[in-house]
Amino acid sequence: MDRSQKADAVAALNATFNEVGVVVITRNLGMSVAQTTALRVKMREAGASFKVSKNSLAKLAIADTNYADIGDMLTGPVALATSVDPVTAAKIAVEFAKTNDKLEIVGGAMGSQVLDADGIKALASMPSLDELRAKLIGLVQAPATKIAQVVTAPAGKLARVFGAYAKEAA
Repeated sequence: MDRSQKADAVAALNATFNEVGVVVITRNLGMSVAQTTALRVKMREAGASFKVSKNSLAKLAIADTNYADIGDMLTGPVALATSVDPVTAAKIAVEFAKTNDKLEIVGGAMGSQVLDADGIKALASMPSLDELRAKLIGLVQAPATKIAQVVTAPAGKLARVFGAYAKEAA
């Protein structure tokens, strides 16, 4: 990698760090290409990314971002999982690490808040942004549904009473 390629890589990583809501640092302990590809596909499908990066370039890229404090974690063979949604990257990385002992969660950060491995696992147990939206919509719709049931109930009872009188008269 020549100097201009390194500068481009640092600029791309810096742009990524300025856009994302969470960075999860993982240590790859001999993962195969197929396993890494499978993890990348899962990340991409969920709107996250998983990149192996040189530590020195990643440290340069985080210098002017909220993630400057995670530089100490960038040692050894690490990869960065990132996503705009603060839960997605953490959730996928933790789920993949449960089934693959060659991926270790080192830590990460959510904005300027540095998280250790346990913090990332706790973050992964939270509902995602889409799940929270679905719950909120359900909570908003529930009262409207109950109001509609209450409003239509007397009319339904009245119709049943008229139907019963009609049967008696006939």
